[in-house]
Amino acid sequence: MTTFLDNIFNGLALGAVYALVALGFVIIFKASGVMNFAHGSLLLLGGYLTAVLHDDLGFAGALAVAVLVTAAVAGAMDRFLLRAGGTDPHTAHVQTIVTIGVDIVILTDLSRRIGGDLLSLGDPWGDSVSGLGPVTVADSRIAAIVVSTVVIAGVFALFRYTSWGLSLRASAEDVEAAALMGVRLVRIRTLAWCLAGALAALAAVFLAAFPAPGLERTTGQIALKAFPAAILGGMASPPGALAGSLLIGLTEALVAGYQSDLHILGEGFGDVAPYAVMVLVLLVRPTGLFGGKAAVRV
Repeated sequence: MTTFLDNIFNGLALGAVYALVALGFVIIFKASGVMNFAHGSLLLLGGYLTAVLHDDLGFAGALAVAVLVTAAVAGAMDRFLLRAGGTDPHTAHVQTIVTIGVDIVILTDLSRRIGGDLLSLGDPWGDSVSGLGPVTVADSRIAAIVVSTVVIAGVFALFRYTSWGLSLRASAEDVEAAALMGVRLVRIRTLAWCLAGALAALAAVFLAAFPAPGLERTTGQIALKAFPAAILGGMASPPGALAGSLLIGLTEALVAGYQSDLHILGEGFGDVAPYAVMVLVLLVRPTGLFGGKAAVRV
């Protein structure tokens, strides 16, 4: 029973962090129709900046700078690269391909800088653990759940109670109608990319914290596990991204925790389990857990 509770708690912590990344995918897709495959490299950039700056600025200062810089890079990537050819939503598939090239460029440079090192982000939790009843959990896992919950609640509040959130929802529903009603589509899109970049930088802290050994050049690839979470929930559904992330996190933790009992599926099945769950769900719900069928008038 204790092992089961350990796995459940770890799964919730992973799911909470994946939700930060998955929300980034969804926000960008809602604002621009682009699937941002450079999200993992943005995550790695945020983690790298935190790692190299925390000795001089302290953890909080380094994280603040990393979040701001990563947000600015994401916004600049959209402004100067993706929208160079215009804002026609029908070119979103071309812009999606461009993000693959951007990902390769950023990832190559960061991999060269990191090399084979394991970088510490200087987080205040270190390797400390706490007991919650019969369960012993890393303090970083507790912090991941608390911080992610607060941040995600803040993002949902932005969607619900601000003019930016209303404009984003309106443009996602009908771009042309939103433009005719005076919605500033370019501004909405830029802010969405900046917010997604900031969420990625924040997620890097918890993906590199204990019990992970630290930040390495492959850390950005972990963001790809949040991609199935976004697909599961429906790419245009923030609540779906949250639900999908929790499902993926629990699946990964439970498969890893009971790997010895699942040896028939092969070693390392936990790495592909998120994608297996995605395929199984999409076979039943092609539009995702929270996706809906779009009505098209012809």
